Amino acid sequence: MPTNQNLNERAKAVLPGGVNSPVRAFKAVGGNPPYIASAKGATMTDVEGKQYIDYMGSWGPMILGHTHPEVTAALRDALDHGTSYGASCAAEVELAEEIVNRVPGLEMVRFVNSGTEATMSALRLARAATKREVIIKFAGGYHGHADSFLIQAGSGVATFGAPDSPGVTEGAAKDTRVARFNDLHSVRSLFEAEPDAIAAVIVEPVPGNMGVILANEGFLEGLRELCDEFGALLIFDEVMTGFRIARGGAVERFGITPDLATYGKVIGGGLPVGAYGGRRELMEKVSPSGPVYQAGTLSGNPLAMTAGLATLRLLDDDAYSTLEMVGEKLQVGLDAALKSTGVPGVIQRVGSMITLFFNDTAISCFEDVQAADHQRYAVFFRGMLERGIYLPPSGYEAWFLSTAHRDEQIKSTVVAAEEVFRSFQAGLKH
Repeated sequence: MPTNQNLNERAKAVLPGGVNSPVRAFKAVGGNPPYIASAKGATMTDVEGKQYIDYMGSWGPMILGHTHPEVTAALRDALDHGTSYGASCAAEVELAEEIVNRVPGLEMVRFVNSGTEATMSALRLARAATKREVIIKFAGGYHGHADSFLIQAGSGVATFGAPDSPGVTEGAAKDTRVARFNDLHSVRSLFEAEPDAIAAVIVEPVPGNMGVILANEGFLEGLRELCDEFGALLIFDEVMTGFRIARGGAVERFGITPDLATYGKVIGGGLPVGAYGGRRELMEKVSPSGPVYQAGTLSGNPLAMTAGLATLRLLDDDAYSTLEMVGEKLQVGLDAALKSTGVPGVIQRVGSMITLFFNDTAISCFEDVQAADHQRYAVFFRGMLERGIYLPPSGYEAWFLSTAHRDEQIKSTVVAAEEVFRSFQAGLKH
């Protein structure tokens, strides 16, 4: 029977760093990663039989918990009809209709296979529509691993201390400008320096790839106004927030309509998926309706479409009330544990996305995240893992809750956190 250590050694011989996505290697927190054998509800079980309460949720898609019976039943039925056609199917039409009906101002979508593909394609469309080349992103914002985005990026890039990746050419980097999140002046300065060059501003309305950060009042509205003033497009990267923080994602929750939006995670129900969409006049510029080329062999494949459709149909008002409730219970519990132990920390949450930063004051931008105590987070992570709580293995990440998290699991998590906090004071090792 394989062990976690044995699998890790075998993996390092055939996979770069032993993983297929860098943060899974546990470089930021130390130790060897567990290898997951199964998952159900809000728990995962590794190959050695140890069970964990899961706060990663496959990095966001598992909003209903793992192996939800209605989603898995829909997938089993779909499997009997084939896994990929390379042709159109009814499920992609139905999922597109469901997405368009949920999001104010969204009229058409195009399915792809990952969030990276979605953001890359949205950017190409924005450049074609405006006939401009420059984009503005925000320090710490991670929009996938396309070359244009690996400039002062968050998520795994920040975790590994490499904000600019080798292999990104000067040509790809020269058209990216970086502003400071929650700082409208930094955005206006970039627009005023190149008033006729900027095609788009891309932003996570709730950054989650540098931990959960809340937009200051008026910030997102200000981005909308600046884009209108200078003739640029506003792109919401909702790969994380889409259909997680509200029925219609950030567009509904904050009441701001971007020109384009990108999606992933939840809309695939745990299978590989991405999408980008916007107003009809923009989306009809995409091939074959228009000249902006984009294609994909597995785009709109029946399994991902089926899982996404089953997931969205289960995300009704009661589901979002549950997500808000469990998020609040975890936030209140962790905050109380910090206060009772005297450990400095802040809990930041939007709906079912939450992050604990070991910092004295609220976090509002990437520089604040970098200044937080990530060594302490690593100790906290290991202590929680020993106690059967699986958190993101980096202080630069959001935690994700699901409708499957139960009160007793939240309570167990808070008890474990308080134990680890008290060990900080006692100077114990984990």
